[in-house]
Amino acid sequence: PRSHPYLVWAPDYTDDGALARRMAVRPRHFITANKQIEQGILNEPLERGCVRCAASPLTRCLTEVAGGLITPESQDAALGNKKFVGSVLLYEADSIEDVRKRVERDLYWTENVRDKEKQLLLPILMATTL
Repeated sequence: PRSHPYLVWAPDYTDDGALARRMAVRPRHFITANKQIEQGILNEPLERGCVRCAASPLTRCLTEVAGGLITPESQDAALGNKKFVGSVLLYEADSIEDVRKRVERDLYWTENVRDKEKQLLLPILMATTL
């Protein structure tokens, strides 16, 4: 099957405990992400050189770009003072269902950090390359 690009806009919940839940889950989220990088499922993060990974037959869903969304006023703050409000991810996958399954296995989803009602998952008709 031919792969297609997808965008996930995943805002966090906005209740009083949302940021604390994100920060509590964040270390485990990075452990999982690092394992997926080692397995070739995810691309390397920018600080490691951002190399494009190749999919194995068992791991056809790839994240091309991923990052936390922060408020504009916390953009220049130290990492510990940034106010996270969600995540954005660009995937290349065989189907939108492959992406949905991967997103719903993420710790930010399962630990109720991401707002499940507001999350968007859409195919992209690319005008440029990444």
